[in-house]
Amino acid sequence: MDFDDQLRRYFGSADPATLNPDALAEGTERIRVDLGLEKDRNRRFALWALLHILGSAPDLDVAFADEADREAARNFMDLFAADQAEPDA
Repeated sequence: MDFDDQLRRYFGSADPATLNPDALAEGTERIRVDLGLEKDRNRRFALWALLHILGSAPDLDVAFADEADREAARNFMDLFAADQAEPDA
């Protein structure tokens, strides 16, 4: 699954910088719907991670029934936060 393909699927563009607020909101809502319907743990995690990056992820206890999945999500959040805090090289 290619990240650019997922951006095109949900937002109609592979470049998030070109999206207007309505397109971003609509695409984010489509991801949230797919997250709610998805049964595959890996795909579910990927959808949640994308929502987290967009600042729209549901709480961990809502998104993941399994504690191991919640812990993996916490690890992802820590790694993402650390990456965002590093100055550009």
